[in-house]
Amino acid sequence: MRLLHTSDWHLGRSFHRVALLDAQAAFLDHLVATVREREVDAVLVAGDVYDRAVPPLAAVELFDAALHRLAEAGVPTVMISGNHDSARRLGVAAGLIQRAGIHLRTDPAGAGTPVLLADAHGDVALYGLPYLEPALVREQFGAAKAGHEAVLGAAMDRVRADLATRPDGTRSVVLAHAFVAGGEASDSERDITVGGVAAVPAGVFDGVDYVALGHLHGSQTLTERVRYSGSPLAYSFSETDHRKTMWLIDLGPDGAVDTAERIDCPVPRPLARIRGRLDDLLADPGLARHEDSWIEATLTDPVRPAEPMARLAERFPHALHLVFDPERTDDDPALSYATRLRDRSDQQIAEDFVAHVRGGAGPDSAERGVLYGAFDDVRVDSARREREVGR
Repeated sequence: MRLLHTSDWHLGRSFHRVALLDAQAAFLDHLVATVREREVDAVLVAGDVYDRAVPPLAAVELFDAALHRLAEAGVPTVMISGNHDSARRLGVAAGLIQRAGIHLRTDPAGAGTPVLLADAHGDVALYGLPYLEPALVREQFGAAKAGHEAVLGAAMDRVRADLATRPDGTRSVVLAHAFVAGGEASDSERDITVGGVAAVPAGVFDGVDYVALGHLHGSQTLTERVRYSGSPLAYSFSETDHRKTMWLIDLGPDGAVDTAERIDCPVPRPLARIRGRLDDLLADPGLARHEDSWIEATLTDPVRPAEPMARLAERFPHALHLVFDPERTDDDPALSYATRLRDRSDQQIAEDFVAHVRGGAGPDSAERGVLYGAFDDVRVDSARREREVGR
């Protein structure tokens, strides 16, 4: 069975105030063309269809058109909600849409109920696990702890229990939206961990033949059977070096991944990060290849230049983002402060603040728990608000 695995469309998102709807439409054209040309048997969309709980009308219309085209192609599509989506809103009319071969899996209660497809070698059971916010689904799944590993493990227990009732030889596919250990994050995913909590181990998904992951925006192979497709477009300059693709997976008669091919997505405009003093950037002949790219420029001038963006745009008309990182000496207090904050989580920054105001004594284990709980409450409250918006 040939599967096309994609995720993280983020319909409605812009890139540094540049609208991406046309680029997203071009990607969906490409997806439908790939489905037809490569004789795909099923499309898997592993969450974050939209960029926010209440997407703009133009994004909804684009999504609606894509569903119609996939239905007209006669290719089943299995789609889950991600942490950016409103599960309730995305799942509206799911029962009716299913009649057209579009299977929306947005309700955690359906984790153990597969979409059943068949080919000449027998059945393939596809299980959709929507994004599971631990604090909101812990009781529903009877998880011992309110953590991502606990709730995903409980959901996978339901998958394995259902699979055990299926005929021998039934192949299995799981769609999930999560941060799995071994994956490499970028700046454009919304954080779904708290206080640096470890990612979910890939072993949570043991017992199934293929796991189509969403959430991380880079295409990645964690194991032969566990993969991220990544987003079809770059949504931050941290993705400058990403090759944006979909996975074309051939699932063999015995459930093995016979082939896994990366299908390149259309690139609306290349990205580039450049760094140096402004005058040097404007004069460097080696940067000519980036003159038509979207640009993030880090200026290292000791003193901020006058009108830097206007001057930069004279050579790089698609410059979008300026970062100032002045050249400093090693003992410059501003440099040391920036260094302390770089790549640190909210939890770590809060703990550093406690140590600072106490003159060096950081929080004890009980106080760390209080900080952890505060950040967790904020994140859960945000997730709950988004769920309420979808009602």
